[in-house]
Amino acid sequence: MMNFLKFIFIGLLIIFNTSCSKEIIKESKLEEKSLNLQMIEAYKEGLSSLEGGDVLFAAKKFNEAEILYPQSIWAPRAALMAAYSYYLQDYYGDAVAELERFIKVYPKHENLDYAYFLLATSYYEQIIDEKKDLQSLLNAKENFLLIVKNYPNTDYAIDASFKLDLINDTLASKEMYIGRYYFEKKKWISAINRFRTVIDQYSTTIYTEEALHRLVEIHYTLGLKNEAEKYAQLLGYNFQSSQWYEKTYILFDRNYELNKKKNRKKEKKTNSLIKRIKSLLEWDEKKRNRKKI
Repeated sequence: MMNFLKFIFIGLLIIFNTSCSKEIIKESKLEEKSLNLQMIEAYKEGLSSLEGGDVLFAAKKFNEAEILYPQSIWAPRAALMAAYSYYLQDYYGDAVAELERFIKVYPKHENLDYAYFLLATSYYEQIIDEKKDLQSLLNAKENFLLIVKNYPNTDYAIDASFKLDLINDTLASKEMYIGRYYFEKKKWISAINRFRTVIDQYSTTIYTEEALHRLVEIHYTLGLKNEAEKYAQLLGYNFQSSQWYEKTYILFDRNYELNKKKNRKKEKKTNSLIKRIKSLLEWDEKKRNRKKI
């Protein structure tokens, strides 16, 4: 009898546990559904606020949406929208923080390329004075390079390449500015290092020609003519029509300006003689035509 009662008790316990499990699952699903609805509602509020111009409140609602239901496919989208909202309001520091977190939390998301692009742009927009905001400039460059390397066939890569050219021009300009200062103070080694940095790291910028010429000047001044000639050849090979090549040429040929003036005089005389000959030929031709008539 006792065994029978135990059997019934165990059976009832199993039924009870099964029933409870079903109720828990049901409640869990209801709770999940409720959270999903709350998240969607928060996301919609964020979009509505963004469209209405209340950008900071929009960012708050997008953050709320992500927190409410992080397992949802909408969670990473909400995180990106929060970052975008901060970016629109010029809160670049907050945008950077949101985007760096997004990249860590959602490393395989389909919009990762956009996240990197917005991150790089947020760093870039923080640059007010390149002399003071060097770290932001370098951070922007690092992320734009990453986009060009990892997402070369996207529109983001095209814009990133353009931004990289601007950044490199700015960095080269800074190196030239410091290099010229050392040049004027006759601190030759420091000046050489700055001008070499321009050639080695920013060779596609507009400052390469001047940097080469300055290296020619310094080495020529120090009596290192072989080194000076090496840089002069580089300058002549790549930028023969440049004003900096002309200045380099003058450095090696002190009579350059005198020869240039002589050549101009010769050229004028030659042109004058050609004009006179043409005039005589035309007059002779007219005379012959008259005789024929």
